[in-house]
Amino acid sequence: MGGVGIALHGCTSMDSLSSDSVKNFTSPQELIAQKNINHANGQAKEYVYHWGAKQSNNEAQSLYPRKYLTHYCSAKGGKFTLLYKSSMSLVKDASAKKRLSGNSHVKQGIGAYKCVQSNGQSWIVSIEPTAERKFTDGSETRVVSLQSKVMTVQESQKFYKNISTDTVVKKSAVNNQTVKTTTSKVAIAKESEIKKEEKPVVESPVKPIEKALDTPQQQQLKSFVAARRDLNKGQNQLNACNNAQRAYNFGKLPNAGGTNVYAESGMLVARCLTSVPSYSSRFSNSKAQAKNILQNLANNHNHAGAKHMLKQLK
Repeated sequence: MGGVGIALHGCTSMDSLSSDSVKNFTSPQELIAQKNINHANGQAKEYVYHWGAKQSNNEAQSLYPRKYLTHYCSAKGGKFTLLYKSSMSLVKDASAKKRLSGNSHVKQGIGAYKCVQSNGQSWIVSIEPTAERKFTDGSETRVVSLQSKVMTVQESQKFYKNISTDTVVKKSAVNNQTVKTTTSKVAIAKESEIKKEEKPVVESPVKPIEKALDTPQQQQLKSFVAARRDLNKGQNQLNACNNAQRAYNFGKLPNAGGTNVYAESGMLVARCLTSVPSYSSRFSNSKAQAKNILQNLANNHNHAGAKHMLKQLK
């Protein structure tokens, strides 16, 4: 686990944070990278969530990631809402999970959030705790490691698929009670069979997948390469456009290599918005969306291809 991401002496605050201070970022991923919300390699960063009795007046830093992203969404004329509650599935230590579960400064800042911007674009960001520990300065200060990650709809559904377990269990219990009150022996027999079939699934633990996580730069490049390949081949057009949008949503990342993956991904998205009906139909004014992207690339990145495509769209 890396060092504490924000100073531990209360000198860092978010008093100066406003929607205006983050409005110039081109994507939530760029905000995450430029504001160092994660570590430079994309891994979780530590934030103070409990200062202890002697420093109880200090601001809890564990809400910072959510606050940054809330202000960014607001700057884009959007509404930032909780999409999925966190089950803290990445926290492996039971006692650490218990401590975090009982702290409002942690619970209020984690989970998956969705922003729908005024231009119709939307994005999802996950803020998840991965560990917790007592700070090593002899004080009562405790820190939580938080990882903020932009997700597609499919990725968020996959990661948070077990969040609805409690709801499913409650519904199942209600249904079972209904079956018990009926006089149909056949229904009771079926209920018994269903319980037998479900039991192994409920009791079977989900083993975490142990693999090194790609950096944001690697994730962006992979999405871009897949999108460009499929679009050039004229196959899997909708999936290709989704990959292009995902790569573009990462924003301009530092140390991304020689190729401007962000700009080239934007060109692919503009192409999708103007020539792939299965993708462009999701937007109320796809041509205007394409022009906004191209103007950004032309004005801020001096992209010759974007300037040429803008002329063609006029």
